[in-house]
Parts: sequence; C-alpha cells; structure tokens
Amino acid sequence: MEKDGIMRVGIIGAGHIAEKAAETLNGMHNCEAYAIGSRSIEKAESFAKRWNIPSFYGSYRELIEDPKVDLIYVATPHSHHYQVTKEAIEAGKACLVEKAFMANSREAKEILELARKHNVFVAEAIWTRYQPAVEIINGLIKEGRIGEPKMITGTVGYEISGKERIMRPELCGGSLLDLGVYVINFARMFSDSRILEIEGSCIKSETGVDLSNAITMIMENGILANLQSSAVCVTDNIGVIAGTKGNLIVNNVNNPEKVTINGLGREFIEEIILPSRATNFEYQFEVCRRCLIAGELEPKEMPWSEIIYIMEIMDGLRKKWGVKYPMD
Repeated sequence: MEKDGIMRVGIIGAGHIAEKAAETLNGMHNCEAYAIGSRSIEKAESFAKRWNIPSFYGSYRELIEDPKVDLIYVATPHSHHYQVTKEAIEAGKACLVEKAFMANSREAKEILELARKHNVFVAEAIWTRYQPAVEIINGLIKEGRIGEPKMITGTVGYEISGKERIMRPELCGGSLLDLGVYVINFARMFSDSRILEIEGSCIKSETGVDLSNAITMIMENGILANLQSSAVCVTDNIGVIAGTKGNLIVNNVNNPEKVTINGLGREFIEEIILPSRATNFEYQFEVCRRCLIAGELEPKEMPWSEIIYIMEIMDGLRKKWGVKYPMD
C-alpha cells in the first residue's frame, strides 16, 4: 500500500458481482477500484469507463503483474478461481476470492498451502461473515436471550436457473456452491461446533447439477441445523436460531437487515435493526485492508480452517448426490 493508505483493488472478472465490488469501492475513502481485468480488452475498457476505473487489462495476467495492485478480487465463476488465485499468489498478490472459495476442498487446501508458503494474504468473500450482524447475533445468544440454542434453520433461494453458470457442471454450477454456501455459513457462524452427522437430498437438472437441496446437520453441542437452498424458486431467505426460552429470527440469511427476538410463548420481545452500509460489501474490503496493514495472512472473521471445513462439507454432499465437476 502506498503512503496515502489507500488499498488499490484489481478486479478480475467483469460480471455482475464485479460490478457490485466496483460500486462498493467507488463509495469508499480508504479503498479504490484501481484496475479491471477481463479476457476481452473491449469488455475491460467498457467496464472501466462505466465504473471510473483508471486501469484496464485484456488479460488476467496483466492485472496480476501491475505493481500498484494491493489486493486482487477474484470475481470469476467458481471453476476459474483456482488458476487465477494460484497465479496471483505466486506473484505475491493478496487475494479476496468470491464464494464459493474453490470448486472443492482439494483446490482450497492447495491454494491455502501455497499462500502460506509465499506468505500471502488470502480471504474468501463470503460477505455475511464480515458484517457486524454476526457479532451482534452471537452477543444476543451469549447473553441468554433465547436460552440454550437447540436448532438452526435457514433457507435461501432465487429463480436463477437461466444463468449459464448455474446450469453448467464445468462452471461448478448448481445451487450448493452459489447459494447453499450461505445457509451452511449461517449455521456455522452461530454454532461452530463439530458436525457429527450430515445428510442431504437434492433435485438435479438434466445437466447433473443440484437445483434445490435440503441439508440436515447434527452438531456435537446438541444443535440440529435444517438448511435449504434453491436456484429455481423464490424462498423467504429467513434464518431462525431457536432456543429453550425463545428464538431469534433473522430476516435475510445472505444479507441480514434485522433480527427479531421472540420469547418462550413466541411473543414479540424486541426488533433490532442491524448496521448497514451502501452495499454491505464494504465490510469485507475493510477487513482485507486491516489485515494487509497488520501483516496478517487470514481474517479472523473467516479463517482458513473454516474455509476448508465448509468446502469439505460441500464435497461430501455432492458425493452423496452424484454431482460432479470436471476438476473433481
């Protein structure tokens, strides 16, 4: 980082999630959308003009080699995360990799071992992990507001079956890596106890990817999690943490805006509006900047061990379902 303290971000991939990152960075004072890299120079230039980004490249390699880039935000499809991140780490570049982190746990382990070897910061961009909502909700649980937690439920679903990245196995398509990762993280954010048993079922597409799935996890601390995700229907996206004295209802699993506390008889007790920013992507970029300044290799909000653990969970589920990617 230069003396001005601004973290200059190079975005790789020019799709919707990259636009969200550019919008976010354009509104921040200590982070900048500095460069965009695409496989097409025309697409990169158009993206740069649209989002007022000073540098653009027609290849990922050119962006990686730009000495002014402090952090690379990998916003490609899941299938391309491994190679891009590997090249960036070998060049000594810090990386924020869009969820799901990699196609499978083997790739995740290789990448994180490489990052450790090269002493390079790497994080997964599972944005809910970095939001203040996590600390607030965990605080309510620790205060005993709902007694002892016994069950966690979460659902997330959108009708996005028309998107190419969802339907193609070679792009690591399906609901699990795109949406199911949110509900799995929701359960893990509020109960990181070891998982003793995990079961799941899915409905597959003709292309062999999971379109809708249901997951049940039994944790060592006695909590049962019921989780669902779908790429073919509009769900309520609500998360519930149920305890012996009441429950916490989170209005949006993948972008919490408020939490409602209910008592033993399900009577309303309190509604808490959770902190929010312009896009809520700001939190993950600020964490990356903090870690780079401190010389840390991984964020405490989403440590490397947890990245691997969740990738292993998803590997196991896909194996049960017979959902395979070419890189498996």
